[in-house]
Amino acid sequence: MTDTAQNFRNDPAPGMVEKKGASLWFSHALMILGVLVVFFPIWLAFVASTVTQPEIVQPPMPLLPGDQFWNNYRQALFSGVNVPVATMLLNSLVMAIGIAVGKIIISLLSAFAIVYFKFPGKMLFFWLIFLTLMLPVEVRIVPTYEVVASFGMLNSYGGLIFPLIASATATFLFRQFYMTVPDELAEAARVDGASPMRFFRDILFPMSRTNIAALFVILFIYGWNQYLWPLLITTDPEMNTIVMGIKQMFPSGDDVAEWPVIMATSILAMIPPVIVVISMQKLFIRGLVDSEK
Repeated sequence: MTDTAQNFRNDPAPGMVEKKGASLWFSHALMILGVLVVFFPIWLAFVASTVTQPEIVQPPMPLLPGDQFWNNYRQALFSGVNVPVATMLLNSLVMAIGIAVGKIIISLLSAFAIVYFKFPGKMLFFWLIFLTLMLPVEVRIVPTYEVVASFGMLNSYGGLIFPLIASATATFLFRQFYMTVPDELAEAARVDGASPMRFFRDILFPMSRTNIAALFVILFIYGWNQYLWPLLITTDPEMNTIVMGIKQMFPSGDDVAEWPVIMATSILAMIPPVIVVISMQKLFIRGLVDSEK
């Protein structure tokens, strides 16, 4: 075969290069357009948090940040409308981390027991756990409130966290993953004299780290966005979460909304979930799509 023929076979046709380049540019342009559409409302909220009240209520609204950034965010963080936003952010952070960690711990142990232990009614208990997916907290909110109140956990972090830490979804996902682990690992651990908890701690737990990371991101956002349960369980303004605080900032009657402070609070409320997603992005993606855990 001559050099010309070899080069012809190795190099793609000019039409193919142009077609590939055009589709690449089109896909990138479409992606950038989608990002701009999603980001534009967030940008408007940020701009509104850096200007004065008259600049917001008098159209047209500015599209560039103003000079009130530090004043508005300082007022939101340390003064707020009812409670300082810093306090509400702390409450939401404790609640979200507590729910995520609690759900993961309980789900890890329950899935481990279901897969690796033999006891009567094992599958019955598993399906009973799975059926709780049909009973979200909104359905069982009255009896759950009565139980929490009887234990004296109103207006407490325990009352915010403990009723929400059971997770049938996480238990199911960990069970499915443990069923893919070769039985030879358990047999080898048993031969070496390892106890069940040591097998769980030294083998299963490290293998589950990507699953744990993916679930932590999802469960953290789930806990951070809770509104109905904190609204019911807390009466002390000092225990308000950030989602409750944003809702309470909106005026009632003839009151005037402090829109720069409300927008600053909304931007602050987005920062912790964004940090969690960005910091755990690689593990999150691997936990969802990687089959080689």
